[in-house]
Amino acid sequence: MAASRAFTEDDLHAYLDGEMDAATRAEVEAYLAANPDAAAAVAAWRVQSEALHAAFDPVLAEPVPPDIAAAVRARPRRATAPWLRAAAALALFVAGAGAGWFAHDRLGGGFSASAAADGSRFVHQAVSAHVVFTRERRHAVEVEAAKEEAHLVRWLSARLGRKFTPPALTAGGFTLYGGRLVADEGGPAAQYMYENAEKQRVTLYVRQRRDVPETAFRFADEKGAAAFYWIDGALAYAIVAPLPRERLLQLARLVFEQTRHIAAGDRPRS
Repeated sequence: MAASRAFTEDDLHAYLDGEMDAATRAEVEAYLAANPDAAAAVAAWRVQSEALHAAFDPVLAEPVPPDIAAAVRARPRRATAPWLRAAAALALFVAGAGAGWFAHDRLGGGFSASAAADGSRFVHQAVSAHVVFTRERRHAVEVEAAKEEAHLVRWLSARLGRKFTPPALTAGGFTLYGGRLVADEGGPAAQYMYENAEKQRVTLYVRQRRDVPETAFRFADEKGAAAFYWIDGALAYAIVAPLPRERLLQLARLVFEQTRHIAAGDRPRS
């Protein structure tokens, strides 16, 4: 077989979506086998896609709310070009999304300006804590994992209101260094710090969800640090580090895979 050619990001998304013939898929797979960075990116996209489908597919099959359906039925019936019918369908979908219809069950209500503002404040707190504490050499954490990991888990689980074991990031090259309690708008948040062999540090910031909807991964970049943040179940998460976006997404994926099944009612023992 001839040497595999380079593929664009659009090509890789088409591969992920199953929009290629068998011969081209074989070429892409050969390319991914020879390009670990591209393979990691495709793997991260796949996980994010699966998370989005898990969140949205069940509710997309729900009936249109009566008020929206009634508004459509009330419109005059006249011949419409196919492309206009498609545009109308898209507008209906967007209207439903804006009303919080399509995601009301799995996302706990519609997106709103207040929810967006809460997310912005949350990631700002996470990044600020990262910038402050990762610069510390002797007091970066309150409890070191190497000395008291069991105590670290019990202590911060109690403050989060449910058992939370910090996820392992060793597959991404980082090991748990320790953690601390952080004040977040009057409530408790836990910051877990990870370190690699080069002494680079990554922090995972976790707090209770509060009254905001669940979200898929969102990206932010401020104060020289990148962050992916999301809300899943009862907790809000932000992973922060001065790393390239795709590299940080790999770590976010590791966190998500290990925390997605945390039960909302899993309360810690005192």
